[in-house]
Amino acid sequence: MPSHAPDHPDPLERERTHLAASRAALRAMRADVEALDLKDVTANWVNAEALQHQVDERIKALADLADTPLFFGRLDYLHAPGAETAEGAEGEQFYIGRRHVHDADGDPMVIDWRAPVSQPFYQASKKAPMDVGLRRRFGYTGGELTAYEDEALTDPSEAEHASKLLQAEIERPRVGPMRDIVATIQPEQDEIVRAGIGGTVCVQGAPGTGKTAVGLHRVAYLLYAHRERLARSGTLVIGPNRSFLHYIEQVLPALGELQVGQATVDDLVAHVEVRGADDADAAGIKGDARMAEVLRRAVRSHVTLPTEPCVVVRGSRRWRVPAYELEEMVRELLDRDIRYGAAREALPQRIAHAVLVRMEQSGEAPDDRVQDAVARNPAVKAAVKAIWPPVDPAKLVLRLLSDPDFLAEQADGILDADEQKTILWAKPARSVKSAKWSPADAVLIDEATDLVERTHSLGHVVLDEAQDLSPMQYRAVGRRCTTGSATILGDIAQGTTPWATATWEEALTHLGKSGAAVEELTQGFRVPREVIAYASRLLPAIAPGLSEATSIREAAGDFSVRAVDAAALDSAVIAACREALGHEGSIGLIAADARIPVLADALDAAGLAYLSPGEETSAEARLTLVPATLAKGLEYDYVVLDEPAAVVDGEPDERTGLRRLYVALTRAVSGLTVVHAAALPERLAA
Repeated sequence: MPSHAPDHPDPLERERTHLAASRAALRAMRADVEALDLKDVTANWVNAEALQHQVDERIKALADLADTPLFFGRLDYLHAPGAETAEGAEGEQFYIGRRHVHDADGDPMVIDWRAPVSQPFYQASKKAPMDVGLRRRFGYTGGELTAYEDEALTDPSEAEHASKLLQAEIERPRVGPMRDIVATIQPEQDEIVRAGIGGTVCVQGAPGTGKTAVGLHRVAYLLYAHRERLARSGTLVIGPNRSFLHYIEQVLPALGELQVGQATVDDLVAHVEVRGADDADAAGIKGDARMAEVLRRAVRSHVTLPTEPCVVVRGSRRWRVPAYELEEMVRELLDRDIRYGAAREALPQRIAHAVLVRMEQSGEAPDDRVQDAVARNPAVKAAVKAIWPPVDPAKLVLRLLSDPDFLAEQADGILDADEQKTILWAKPARSVKSAKWSPADAVLIDEATDLVERTHSLGHVVLDEAQDLSPMQYRAVGRRCTTGSATILGDIAQGTTPWATATWEEALTHLGKSGAAVEELTQGFRVPREVIAYASRLLPAIAPGLSEATSIREAAGDFSVRAVDAAALDSAVIAACREALGHEGSIGLIAADARIPVLADALDAAGLAYLSPGEETSAEARLTLVPATLAKGLEYDYVVLDEPAAVVDGEPDERTGLRRLYVALTRAVSGLTVVHAAALPERLAA
């Protein structure tokens, strides 16, 4: 890469000059796109609109974010092209950044972090230098380049040491939405990020191991490596709730990727308005994979074997297809087990073909147009309607949950009588619109919809916090990537639903991705050492098969557990919040859902402004009041955890409650204060 900075006695000034030149080059790249005149290059307004949209997206992608460093590292390669590891050139330096930047001559000034030449920035070590002589990291303050740190990979006299700039970037206080980790990706994370598009990857990640960031950066990498393919098929990130999606929504745009959709599972299956809720038992049964077979039977139950022939009149001739031949067609379609709607569309063509065979046997010479005309004949249409009537998925599920006899017939040998009674509505709804559908009902409707008509498959899907999904929800996600790949992210220990995933192998089977690789991340980068050690006391009770997480953080972090009288609990929590606000960064006050109104009143009385999860923190508003049920996936520099026993008691069973507590304990990046009046759970009190 040619140098764009004049020689300067101060290396830091030289790097600042290169940064300024790179920013100017990026502005020029954007100006070139903005100056494009599309008037004479499109044949019609449709093409013009499509091309203008592409140009607008390119302009957005080339935005220079003032507080986001354009490059964060530099690689000095040892050898010129043609050498054994010849990604680089002799004496040449590559600046590694969030996106590619080139000068007016087309020469690169910043190399995209996803490019092959950039990989040694994350993977090279003294044991395996990957043809890199020197790796330089840059430190920034408020968008300004203020420091650098060199690592000579080929100097045997220099011992391996942890990068102070890397450590500082990992521990940097956060205000606002989630940041990208492109400057701090670790080797084990990089291997997952750069895994090929051909297969599905499942990442079991302990708290603070960066699994969410790994998933997002993997999407960015796949879009870089397979842009045309994924542009056609689409990509989607699926999160547990809207607050979580809002928290992560700026990561991909910061990397220049604007075309990735975001949704919750509820968004995917929103065929009906959800206005109701199930108890845990009913939701568990409705989410059981056995319901897929119940629904398959229910859909196929609409097929009626014919008992009458189909007689087609054309002109003066009558063509008769006997009932036994119609039955053979129907049974053959049923045996093929294709989707109900596809089979229904195929049946009139099968009947028409049988008529054409008779026409040919009588000496006529019909063509394809005649077959299509016969397939549309009123007699054929009437026969198909009687044999294979249309099915409305929502009406089908409505009938299943309202009609005990219909449910008993379809669930015979699958659900026992008590299970059937549990999912039946006490008061049947009159119509699809008036029904108080639950989230689990919507998933059943989605399954039924797919049985009737194939669900569109995307090129790649990222599913985060996957451990909480039911088997039927996994099936709903799996339908969205049947012909594509997926990145599955989660932590078995953080499963907080009664139907939470027991093993990733089971989850991958429900997704239709059995045999996918399962990678485990156990090295924490954000959660302080003392905090993760304290939370890990719960692991034997909530996930006995998992490895205990460790932390590479050299600082132990601020950690304290404070026991107070019940009467003083609220005031002690407020005091802990005031202490936390004395530090830089974001503050999360996490409490059992039932305690949220009480704490909200206490915060108001104390004059402490607070946000709700999903609202963006700022320098003026840094405290967020977080119900424990919404804490998953979120991080705060300092966390005040109110009354652990109440968090546990807020769940339907102890294991789920302890898992919810594990989640709440592991949201802190720099410090955790636990305030309690009731006795702590036994494993924490030890």
